[in-house]
Amino acid sequence: KWRGVPIWEHAGIICSGESYKDYIKVTFAKGAHLDDPVGLFNSSLDGHAARIDLRADDTLDEAAFAALVRAALDLNLAKRKRKLP
Repeated sequence: KWRGVPIWEHAGIICSGESYKDYIKVTFAKGAHLDDPVGLFNSSLDGHAARIDLRADDTLDEAAFAALVRAALDLNLAKRKRKLP
């Protein structure tokens, strides 16, 4: 299912990345559940995913991106802990 698409995960999928001729897509599997106060998510998908589309001339707020990754990781870990007896 994920052949050729880089996936970053820990206790579940955090995000995936795809490169195209004109832009890069970073898709957060559970992005709809994450706070995005800076507004990095600029494209949404059906379901719970949210995406950041980056073009060559875009500037990425690195601190906000790192906070999204940390929040996705925390969400995965919290869901894992609820499943443990």
